[in-house]
Amino acid sequence: MTTPDAGGTAAVPPAEATPHTSKTGPHRAGPRRSVTGTRRAVAVLFLLPALVLLGALVLYPIGYSVGRSFFDKAGDFAGLDNYETMFSDDGIRTAVKNNAIWLVAAPALTTALGLIFAVLTERVRWGTAFKLIIFMPMVISMLAAGIIFRLVYESDPDRGVANALWVGVHDTFAESSNFPRGHPGARSPLESAGGGAFVTKEPVRAGEPVALPLTGVPPDQMPDDAKSAKPAAADPGKVTGTAWQDFTRGKGRGKLNAPDAVELGYPGIKIEAVKGGEVVASTKAAADGTFSLPKEADGAQLRYPASNFREPYNGVDWLGPSLITPAIIGSYIWMWAGFAMVLIAAGLASVPRELLEAARVDGANEWQVFRRVTVPLLAPVLAVVVVTLMINVMKIFDLVFVIPPGSSKDEANVLAVQLYNSAFGDRDAGVASAIAVLLFLLVIPVMLFNMRRMRREARR
Repeated sequence: MTTPDAGGTAAVPPAEATPHTSKTGPHRAGPRRSVTGTRRAVAVLFLLPALVLLGALVLYPIGYSVGRSFFDKAGDFAGLDNYETMFSDDGIRTAVKNNAIWLVAAPALTTALGLIFAVLTERVRWGTAFKLIIFMPMVISMLAAGIIFRLVYESDPDRGVANALWVGVHDTFAESSNFPRGHPGARSPLESAGGGAFVTKEPVRAGEPVALPLTGVPPDQMPDDAKSAKPAAADPGKVTGTAWQDFTRGKGRGKLNAPDAVELGYPGIKIEAVKGGEVVASTKAAADGTFSLPKEADGAQLRYPASNFREPYNGVDWLGPSLITPAIIGSYIWMWAGFAMVLIAAGLASVPRELLEAARVDGANEWQVFRRVTVPLLAPVLAVVVVTLMINVMKIFDLVFVIPPGSSKDEANVLAVQLYNSAFGDRDAGVASAIAVLLFLLVIPVMLFNMRRMRREARR
């Protein structure tokens, strides 16, 4: 309450004229600072175990590897000698080249295949089951997958699945021979015609059975449908004869250039009648080796074409030096296509369906909708998949270590395997550390790109 002074002006009491805000302010700031400091201490306390592990398992190994790369095998300071060795060694250069191939081919092909699977599984009735089957290889470890594909890529078609399929397709269009080692024996009525073919020395006549003996085919490789050879019956209107394996076990047994009961015919072998260099008739022998040709063959020479003796097709040398890297990349795609498919399918589920329908209403076909609408909308997801796979293939080890045989290991070499060989095979920790530093430097740009992409996504 105020009281007027002598001049009639109200006097304000000193206590009320000066509020206590300046005094109470410091009293409130003190507890706030204390609480903030406590919270920071608690946060640091909780982060401390993770920071210790990060330093022990990441930062310390990186620093130690960088420092060790400047010392030689014996531990003496070597400067940049290990880096010079790394770029002058043929094996390490091959590893760098193969890593570049992996970096370009594996993520692109895996992402493309995952995109195709993700789009197609939306259109099939059993899409979930199909996704499960495609994703199942991710459950298998890299080591187990390497052992599986080492067997898949076996060169023997009877053991390797890849070559069994390849040979089956090849033989569908180009029939292989059952008699790759067949050839005329001693005092045979046949002679070489060049190019692997054999022809009779004299023209044949209708009504006079012809003997076309061969040898050289191992008994265990004779066709299963081969029957005991028998002499052909004479036919005045045809040229008849027998094609058989003129070989009887046991010295002095059997009659030369004449079929015996224990000898087998050549079922399916092709015989051609040739006059003046042209084929006038042809046929194939029966299971007992007998055959017949029409009267046009009278006076012609009979010929075994070279196709009868072509070596059987045994497929592709998947584990050979020229194909070993693509073969291993194929096994990697088999494992990781399911991973790409699942991520892309999740992104595809969030694509607004009205945009796709609008494109179709505007007259776009399915390929145009896929290329101009679906793929651009999936660009962020595709970037995630590609970057993840790029980081993964930079350190690929297991498949390259297990699949190649000894003869192809050098051609399949990559940086991670070379690091292992240098450290534990050559016992050269200096060169191994230099390779580790190189691998770390190669991964950094991909990691920085991924971090920038994630920040851009967060700002959106």
